[in-house]
Amino acid sequence: MGGTDVTDGWDWRQPGGTPASAGPPAGATPVGPPTAPHGAPGGTTSPWWSDALADPWRDPYAPAAVVIPGAPDAGAAPEPVSDPDAPGRPRLRQLLLVPLITALLAGSLGGALGYAFAVRGGAGGGVALGARPAEAPGLAQRRPESLAGVAEKVLPSVVTVRVSSLGGVSEGSGFIASADGHVITNDHVVSGATGRASVVFNDGSTAPATVVGQDPESDIAVIKVSRTGLRPVEFGDSDALAVGDPVLAFGSPLSLANTVTAGIVSALDRTMQAGEPGGPVRYYAAIQTDAAVNHGNSGGPLVDSAGRVIGVNSTIKSLVAEGQEAGNIGLAFAIPINQAKRITQDIIGTGKARRTVIGAQVGGAGTVTGGAGVRLAAVEPSGPAAGAGLKAGDVILKLNGRPMTEPTDLIALVRKFAPGSVVTVEYRRGSARQNTSVTLAADAK
Repeated sequence: MGGTDVTDGWDWRQPGGTPASAGPPAGATPVGPPTAPHGAPGGTTSPWWSDALADPWRDPYAPAAVVIPGAPDAGAAPEPVSDPDAPGRPRLRQLLLVPLITALLAGSLGGALGYAFAVRGGAGGGVALGARPAEAPGLAQRRPESLAGVAEKVLPSVVTVRVSSLGGVSEGSGFIASADGHVITNDHVVSGATGRASVVFNDGSTAPATVVGQDPESDIAVIKVSRTGLRPVEFGDSDALAVGDPVLAFGSPLSLANTVTAGIVSALDRTMQAGEPGGPVRYYAAIQTDAAVNHGNSGGPLVDSAGRVIGVNSTIKSLVAEGQEAGNIGLAFAIPINQAKRITQDIIGTGKARRTVIGAQVGGAGTVTGGAGVRLAAVEPSGPAAGAGLKAGDVILKLNGRPMTEPTDLIALVRKFAPGSVVTVEYRRGSARQNTSVTLAADAK
């Protein structure tokens, strides 16, 4: 039984080609109608799969019925075969091209959308850092009370002051006090001027200026520019300040125009005694601040958190030796605006400023040791001190509650007040402490 049984056309072989016993396996039930021998005319197609041996899912140890197809009948018509290039039938190339183009278009669209979303999400140039803000802030939208808002409000009123002198060009800062062109600056900015002055505005434009008047002892000067319609500053109240209040300093430090620095009020009524060699000695009870102030800031405004001018930047403390260039170390001093405004009004109105006095002299041989007050060396017979009952030898302990430790303290604090102001004086005569009220007056000179 080693050959092929041509009676029924079945070839029973194991997977390796080993012949099996002829006939179907025992108990096998034929499926479909009986099949004629291969090559017999009129035979029907076998119901068995003709390439079962090549089935990858078939159990290799199970017997398989393999049908070996016979030669086609000579008289049978050939099986029709579809020609992919025949007219009227879909071409295979077209069938393959349509899904290919569709896939390419879909891929291109998906890639473009993915790139757009990636760039929009911040991933176009690499790894996105930080959280995305919930809402983007408006461009240059600053609250009026913010530092940026205050700076925007004040800067148009700040100017750079340039004055020709024998030593070259002196440069400082100033601010517009009136719409008709009056500018407040320091006396030491314009002192020694030999030619015309000029100012540079916030927008870079310039205008000539003339010196209206100056007060060397208070270090305040007023100049006037030939321009109208200017935007003056808003004045504050320097007497309402408290230590710790935020402040901004404006000016042109080291010729860097339109500079703004921030700080706080570090101290109030800080006694300042300043002046150039051979020049007048200046006394004032200053506002101390840690806002950065350098050479060139002189005459610029010190403003509060509402943008109101509360001082005129004037001097700085430095650790450098005499004659060397000083820089900011966080100790700057400004003339209180109440005093500067009063002096400015005097200069504009009369050409000179009034000096406030108490009608007594301090220091000398009668100076108190140990810092326990300021002794009066002499009292003018008809002056304010004498009118309040003070005598030579009395020790002034406090003026309006401010302790006196040095003779310059009394001079500076008295000049802070306007003539006609009434101040309370606590003094010691012998071992007794007493209080009196003094009405300050203007110097008759």
